[in-house]
Amino acid sequence: MLRLIIDENFNHRILRGVKLLLPDFEYVAAQNTELHGVEDSTLLEWAAKQNRTLVTHDLKTIPKHAYARVQSGQLMTGVIAIPKSLHIGQAIEELAIAVECCDQSELASRVMYLPV
Repeated sequence: MLRLIIDENFNHRILRGVKLLLPDFEYVAAQNTELHGVEDSTLLEWAAKQNRTLVTHDLKTIPKHAYARVQSGQLMTGVIAIPKSLHIGQAIEELAIAVECCDQSELASRVMYLPV
């Protein structure tokens, strides 16, 4: 099961829905930590150090920073990018499937866009 760090602007209704489906899934919400308000690159660095996959609605800047880490040879433990426009029910189902079925190593150096 994936270990996640949730971007601070992520829809927490999606998190609650996933938690109902997968009560044991592990995540840290950036807004509830020292990561509140940090730059994208800092968030990705923290995720790499903690071996967590970043979940975000930011389809513009996070993937750019993620791939910059990969190109520079830095560890990038993965990003799951979910558009805000995705229906909440579908976002819950898609994220739950990714959390349950993906291995942490499968997302290394990758940005996974949902829906798949």
